[in-house]
Amino acid sequence: MEYQSGSLLTAVESGKVELVKQLLATPGCVVDELNEKKETPLMVACHNYNVELAALLMDAGADINKQDAIQDSPYLFVGAHGKTEILKLMLKRTDINYKVFNRYGGNCIIPASEKGHLENVRVLLADGREDVNHMNRLGWTALIEVVYYDNDSELYQQIARALLEAGADPNIPDANHKKTALTWAIEKGFTNLEALIRSFGGKE
Repeated sequence: MEYQSGSLLTAVESGKVELVKQLLATPGCVVDELNEKKETPLMVACHNYNVELAALLMDAGADINKQDAIQDSPYLFVGAHGKTEILKLMLKRTDINYKVFNRYGGNCIIPASEKGHLENVRVLLADGREDVNHMNRLGWTALIEVVYYDNDSELYQQIARALLEAGADPNIPDANHKKTALTWAIEKGFTNLEALIRSFGGKE
């Protein structure tokens, strides 16, 4: 059986597990072939949250750091979008490139926090390899994004607490306005987040 270019992408998109297994065993199969969006089969599996196919592709050597046309990699994507089971599989690997950032210059922990993916935040923090104080090109850390973009709900209090307990520095100011997370919480009237940040030594 001769491998036909694009076959793996099509099989992954259709969720055909047995066909994917056959194709991966076919001479000439390119595990990181690209579609028109520069997405690999692994990225397609991540978009579809197909844990089984993602595992198969990673076992076959799929690159979890390869970025698509909008600079997402499979690792960055699952981290940012709440695909926790695939994220857990990736964190068992040793080939994550923590110097590969998204189009905003951010790591996984920033969008995971801002988008409210508490379980992903906890998993990433427990792993400990993400820089909890990384600042993206927009000038935000994960903690500042939680306060600036989100709300004073219990969910975001839990995320902020998880970040602070993991070593997020509450006194790093954002790069553009030179305001700390506490200053933003006060300005936005987020009294719960304000009290939480103060309890971890936050200052204006």
